[in-house]
Amino acid sequence: MTGRTGRAPTLDEVAERAGVSRSAASRVINNANHVSPATRRAVERAVRDLGYVPNVTAQALARQRVGAVVLAASHDNAELFGDPFFGQVIVGVTSALENADLDLKLLLCHSERGHDRVRRMLRRPRADGVMVMALRGDDPLQRMVEESGLPAVYGGRPLHGQPAWYVDVDNRGGGRSAAEHLVGLGRRRVASIAGPTDSHAAVARQDGVADALSAARLDPTLVEHADFTRDGGARAMERLLERAPDLDAVAVASDNMAVGAVQVLRRGGRRVPQDVAVVGYDDLPVAQLAQPALTTVQQPIRALGYEMARLLLAVVAGEEPSSLLLPTRLVVRDSAPVAVPAHGA
Repeated sequence: MTGRTGRAPTLDEVAERAGVSRSAASRVINNANHVSPATRRAVERAVRDLGYVPNVTAQALARQRVGAVVLAASHDNAELFGDPFFGQVIVGVTSALENADLDLKLLLCHSERGHDRVRRMLRRPRADGVMVMALRGDDPLQRMVEESGLPAVYGGRPLHGQPAWYVDVDNRGGGRSAAEHLVGLGRRRVASIAGPTDSHAAVARQDGVADALSAARLDPTLVEHADFTRDGGARAMERLLERAPDLDAVAVASDNMAVGAVQVLRRGGRRVPQDVAVVGYDDLPVAQLAQPALTTVQQPIRALGYEMARLLLAVVAGEEPSSLLLPTRLVVRDSAPVAVPAHGA
């Protein structure tokens, strides 16, 4: 028997006929647990009525798990996974996987050799699924993941395209809250140090800063870009001071860059926060250790890793979970405290 158009019936048609979701129909057909008797009867009846024949290859793959998932990042720094940000992501990922009996494999993808290694790892039967982070621009890692056909969850959205599953942070809202805080302090010459233009997170944060400054009828164009490093932030701050020596605040797209910016300001005789208020982004440990301690936008880094792994487990199990957008919050410290008056006071 064939479907309504004369071709073989699809899983979507089975689900529609049974009056259940596609993921519920898939669980019944793959004889998975956590299916109600009523759902199982409805799906089995729809399979018989439509003459649906399951994809044998897909079923075999579902039964023959490798027992490993991949966390892949596109970056040219071999010590990336030792960075505090990615360290917290890994803590979250491993927390979600600890009861899943799955090994975690970490892969860096930048050089051609790295690309080859990732291609090999993404070919079955080397992994059951992949989590992807740190994509930049038109990244070959994104294409490799898509071509592999493996279940994939993205940590942060890529600059191009919309993946089926992702966990992201409200970066635009975070950037907006940073600039709104500075405006609320009475600052009127607000600059920003943005991240790379080929990073979705960096673009979104800067868009949020521009939203707030435009709403306050302030100039949103006093921007310099850097690479999320302390040295990059320092060089960007030097360029900003050359362009606008009268600036009285700066919103910075990462804590590491903010630390570099503060060092340049203090070397130039600017007091932080009295002369120039500074807000960072991330709330990494360096934010509390900095002098002065950084006011910053806190993003839930560990939760990002945890939710990525949780979504991937659901996808590997044949479910269809929803993507997530995690909230941020402003943490006020000494680099831009509420009680400090504006420049010149």
